[in-house]
Amino acid sequence: MALAEYSLRIQHGIAGGFAPPLPESIYTLTKSNKDPIVRIDASIRPIGTPHLQQAPARALSVDEVNGSLVSELYSILKVLPTEVPSGSQDIYGLDTSISFKTGNFWWRNGAPEGCGGGESTVHPTKEQKQKFKRAVAIVDELVGKVE
Repeated sequence: MALAEYSLRIQHGIAGGFAPPLPESIYTLTKSNKDPIVRIDASIRPIGTPHLQQAPARALSVDEVNGSLVSELYSILKVLPTEVPSGSQDIYGLDTSISFKTGNFWWRNGAPEGCGGGESTVHPTKEQKQKFKRAVAIVDELVGKVE
């Protein structure tokens, strides 16, 4: 099942504490049901610098984006828990957050500003952590098509 419309965001570098997290990169993929492209926006923090730098927006044709990977991502995220309260803890331990929205479905771990050193009342199983690791690999593969 290819999804007609979705918004997907991955952030590497979400763990914080007393000081806010220092993201390494943020990628956003947006697919509108009206366009035959997937727009990809990126902000990357060069090594040794304190701030993200906006990269030029890129676009891939829908044919270049593996729709089965996006569908697999959707099926994985549908069954994974998120931290409670939101943004309290990096419960998957990968210092990475994913936000995915399609139709009425929205899934997000970690708040957009990162995780603030609290403790979640929800903790994933080992199997759920493996599924999240696969979800991150899927998004990284999709993003890798434009790097």
